Amino acid sequence: MLALALLTVAAVIEHAQPPPPGMIPLTRNEIAHLTAAVIIQAARDASHLLRWSLWRRQHQHTARACHYQSQAARDP
Repeated sequence: MLALALLTVAAVIEHAQPPPPGMIPLTRNEIAHLTAAVIIQAARDASHLLRWSLWRRQHQHTARACHYQSQAARDP
């Protein structure tokens, strides 16, 4: 119910202003669609960043282990 109320208020504000030439004002459904698209896109970006961070940390762990192994092999 709260989401519907927020969408209704946003649509009323949108209808209070004159729309750009050749366009209709945004509707509740269009505002909901645009909001969902922005949120989903942000979630995709966040999941990508988390996957990249996981990969980077795993790569750094492997590099560190290899570095320590090569140092141990050189030092008697």
